[in-house]
Amino acid sequence: MALTADEEAGTANGVIWLLANQPDLIDAEYALNEGGGGSTRDGVHISNGVQLSEKVYQSFELEVTNPGGHSSRPAKDNAIYRLADALIRIRAHDFPVILNDGTRLFFERSADVEEGDLAAAMRGVSQHPPDPAAIAYLSGMPFYNARLRTTCVATMLSAGHAENALPQRAQATVNCRVLPGESVEAVLNTLLTVTGDAGVSITPIEEATPSSPSPLKPELLSAIEAVTEEMWPGVPVIPTMSTGATDGLYLRNAGTPAYGVSGLFSDINDNRAHGQDERILIESFFEGQEFLYRLMTRISRSDVK
Repeated sequence: MALTADEEAGTANGVIWLLANQPDLIDAEYALNEGGGGSTRDGVHISNGVQLSEKVYQSFELEVTNPGGHSSRPAKDNAIYRLADALIRIRAHDFPVILNDGTRLFFERSADVEEGDLAAAMRGVSQHPPDPAAIAYLSGMPFYNARLRTTCVATMLSAGHAENALPQRAQATVNCRVLPGESVEAVLNTLLTVTGDAGVSITPIEEATPSSPSPLKPELLSAIEAVTEEMWPGVPVIPTMSTGATDGLYLRNAGTPAYGVSGLFSDINDNRAHGQDERILIESFFEGQEFLYRLMTRISRSDVK
């Protein structure tokens, strides 16, 4: 067992350090990691997710420069306005829907635990090709939209130097979560095309680290399903793709399949991750510990298949 600060700590420690300095200590057939988890709605457990893949993290810096001047003599060519126009065009753009084996299975299995229009949309988007009406329906829900396509969103802004001066520089950070297998360069080219303004520079911030999905191991899946059934009878186990990033990607790239599974359940409509009010139910925390204990006990026994 390796206790690390996961990907939030950067490259100084954690899995990256272990792979570079102590690879023998973590040489394994596969790894269990964060990234998966259960979903509840109105206090009812509805599914337990197992992460097989994750989207690629890539941020871009958008920048506009301008000669500036005194604010009493404004010009139409304003760095802030120009940057804002570019961001609005990015907001209006939807990347194409691309499902892989894992995300298609996610929607197929999720449809069995949902009802009405949502279940119908999940089945519709799983078709070949996906039903346009189903795409439109799911695209309106951030939780599902992020599993359909690459997404890019403005997250930070900085501009100007004084309230009585025209801005000479305006900058924004746009964070993209790129589907596995999609080129980061292609995403950059799309942003350049969408903004359509040579005066807005778009530069990658650091270098992305893609990773391929982990193959689904039937013996591991059956163990997860067995423990899930013990603790939450009737709750299905659903393979999923994380829309966020974990350090499982470094293990995958080193040849060790990684699977996100935690037994931690949270409300599907109450996403506070990375917020200043991020939280989890006390009951869910202790359930997660019990789930992991039972799972580790089961997969480490030679007499259980």
